[in-house]
Amino acid sequence: MSSGYTVGDLVAEFLARCEVTTAFGVVSVHNIPMLDAIGRRNAIRFVPARGEMGGAHMADGYARAAGRLGVVITSTGPGAANAVPGLVEARFAGTPLLHLTGQTATRFADRGTGTVHDAADQLGMLRATSKSAFRVRHASETLGVLSRAVADALTPPTGPASVEIPIDIQRQAIERPAALDAVTLPPPVPRPPAAADLDRLVARVAAARRPMLWLGRGAMHAGAGARRLLELGFAMVTSWAGRGVVPEDHPMTLGALHGNGAPEVEAFYAGVDLMIVAGSRLRGHETLDFSLRLPAARAQIDIDPLADGRTYSNELFVCADAAATLDALADRLAGSFAPDPAFAAEFQAMKARAQAAFRATLGPYAGFPEQLRRAMPRDAIWVRDITISNSTWGNKLFPIAAPSANIYPVGAGIGEGLSLGIGAALAPGGRKVVVMSGDGGFFLNVGELWTAVQERLDLTVIVMNDRGYGVIRHIQDAIAGGRRRFDDVRGPDLEGLARLAGIGFHRVDRADRFGAIAGAAIAAGGVTLVEVDMTAIGEHPPYHPYAPKPAPAARA
Repeated sequence: MSSGYTVGDLVAEFLARCEVTTAFGVVSVHNIPMLDAIGRRNAIRFVPARGEMGGAHMADGYARAAGRLGVVITSTGPGAANAVPGLVEARFAGTPLLHLTGQTATRFADRGTGTVHDAADQLGMLRATSKSAFRVRHASETLGVLSRAVADALTPPTGPASVEIPIDIQRQAIERPAALDAVTLPPPVPRPPAAADLDRLVARVAAARRPMLWLGRGAMHAGAGARRLLELGFAMVTSWAGRGVVPEDHPMTLGALHGNGAPEVEAFYAGVDLMIVAGSRLRGHETLDFSLRLPAARAQIDIDPLADGRTYSNELFVCADAAATLDALADRLAGSFAPDPAFAAEFQAMKARAQAAFRATLGPYAGFPEQLRRAMPRDAIWVRDITISNSTWGNKLFPIAAPSANIYPVGAGIGEGLSLGIGAALAPGGRKVVVMSGDGGFFLNVGELWTAVQERLDLTVIVMNDRGYGVIRHIQDAIAGGRRRFDDVRGPDLEGLARLAGIGFHRVDRADRFGAIAGAAIAAGGVTLVEVDMTAIGEHPPYHPYAPKPAPAARA
């Protein structure tokens, strides 16, 4: 092999200059030049996943936990297609992610000649699933294409960007571009609110007495401004993806107990005279397909002009960065805003009632969020898969203290939690990672457990094992006349699986022992597996809308 500088070397050096220290993926025939260069430079830790889907989710989890660009490198055709679920999820979550893939040799591309991994319109597939997608068509344009892709990924609204580099171009010898010396990540440039928009927002808030914030993932950096508004007399709630912007044990935030299946919260909204929605899509998934009754008066802040009125209407839209706008709003209101003096006490009483009412719907699992919270370090990263335990107490009652600790499949795809957790465990900072999955989701990507073992991670995986698809059973009960079909998924014995992987194993078969056993697994360090035997503890009750709304808790 030539010792000259190649496009593969350019890729490796570019990533390092973009402050990338960890990347994920699968080595294959159409990416060897890039990965060989990464290995020779030894500046980036490459984590070999067992499949491209797992690698893409790992890069996503890493980016969310680290607050920086995630990178996944895949092969071409089937390999790139295997990464699609991870790209789709990263787009749902707004994760800045760079996906590098190969392509058949330039002279064969798009000709359908049947070369290895040759897929029809791979670039079209990537354009459909990424925020943007590019092909390098000549070695001389590689640096420009990579720079544009990274800028796209990191520019709000953030998301995944894909780049195809044909295998012959990866191998091509080139002069090292002098411009590499000046490569830097595009600096974040928060878009401030227009003066007239801010004036209108301030005037509207000044006329309110019982205001609330609804914050989404687009407001994840707005914690300082949000906290100041809470101190001025606002209350707050978040989307599931926006959790932890303000620590959820703050008395004036509901966290993500935002009304879906919580009638006390929905009833309280009737007395709120303004809700400011910042950085949130008010997704149909979380608002019962937009039937959740929010306060009638709403203002909206979003960096994306397409968000204006996309789901719920508003009377005022501010196209700006959420953090900059909430900071400016707090500055303007300081010393002059006069909330209803009874609002805070009424909100806190409602919060206690709503949490108690929701907890009462959990049956034998009512104590799980409190037990697990006591067992986990406060700064631990809380990763969940789509499972009934997350859709209930994991999303709505378990308190989260920071946005980077809140990682789950925003797109509601099952089987992503383990890989998201592996990526999070590789983020700088050495925080403990706890993953909660159902048995169905865990078995979907169980092979990635060996990635965690190989990388020697500090990761505890809790598998809520009800021997099948518990959520699907409840949906079938509600809409298919109770005919439960195709819901049983047989998997390996989890204790035997842990023994095979050489990791610690713990089993929970009593609800009151959950916290102590999970705590022992967390404290043990390394990769540990906790099986919660739901057949021994009892079936998890169905949740709204597949069960009646919980009755409001009795007022004291």
